[in-house]
Amino acid sequence: MTDNFTLFNYSPYNRRPQIRWPDDARIALVVVPNIEYYEYNPPGNSRYQGWERPAPDILYLSHRDYGNRVGLHRMMSVMERYDVRGTVSLNVALCDHMPEIIEDCCNQGWELFSHGIYNTRYMYGLTEDQEREVIRDSIASIKKHSGQDMAGWLSPSITPTIHTTRYLAEAGVKYTCDFSHDDRPIGIEFSGSRIISMPYSYEINDYFALNSYHYTPEEYLDVIKRQFDQLYKEGEESGTVLSLPLHPYIIGQPHRINILDQALDYITGHSAVWRATGREVADHCLAHFDEYYGGNNGR
Repeated sequence: MTDNFTLFNYSPYNRRPQIRWPDDARIALVVVPNIEYYEYNPPGNSRYQGWERPAPDILYLSHRDYGNRVGLHRMMSVMERYDVRGTVSLNVALCDHMPEIIEDCCNQGWELFSHGIYNTRYMYGLTEDQEREVIRDSIASIKKHSGQDMAGWLSPSITPTIHTTRYLAEAGVKYTCDFSHDDRPIGIEFSGSRIISMPYSYEINDYFALNSYHYTPEEYLDVIKRQFDQLYKEGEESGTVLSLPLHPYIIGQPHRINILDQALDYITGHSAVWRATGREVADHCLAHFDEYYGGNNGR
């Protein structure tokens, strides 16, 4: 039995052209702070219910607000110490609701990309025009409030449709984090429009590691180190990406921030580590698209 829809071709890990990062780096480190905005009473979505408890859920909302008020600034202090810039997965409603955060991110030289408008409004069930409008709104809002051209995308609450990637590529977005299917960037092509599928790890995402897998802080730090060690080893043959998705309301807690500190100390203590942003990785891959992907890895 075959599927009648193929977003990208199968690409075995051991049968690809070699990826070479700048300055002969083995691995690109991309730290992804998810800076999110939740509504008190979000519109309903018959396809996906994100909240476990009835809305308005003041407890969950205030817990997440902790990240924007406190946790994010702890993260910034740690990351600045190791000269690591953030690649921000941003609910772009923050541009209007919390402009101070946008200013602080820009002052740190962080990249902003779209995590949808609100994290409580999903892509599931949207019409083509509605999906395209969310993308257009994201591009315009990030440009207006930061001056940056939006390069990347992660669907709100990771709810892409089968068409989202094509709409992104056609809008000129350079990469998407909607897939968790590889440790190297994958090139996707739609009738001449090209986009990079950027590694985005659920396995070392602090939300899953600490809330779902219930790792202790010590176990989580060890997992990050072991993820790095293996990808660093493989990067000797062909460049890899260590994607580290984080949430300020989780990793930014006083009893957890040392995990990030120790992890970055360990990673940046190695040579041949490219402290990159998602945009920089995507630009490199797009510049070498035919070499890396043969122009034939899309639909």
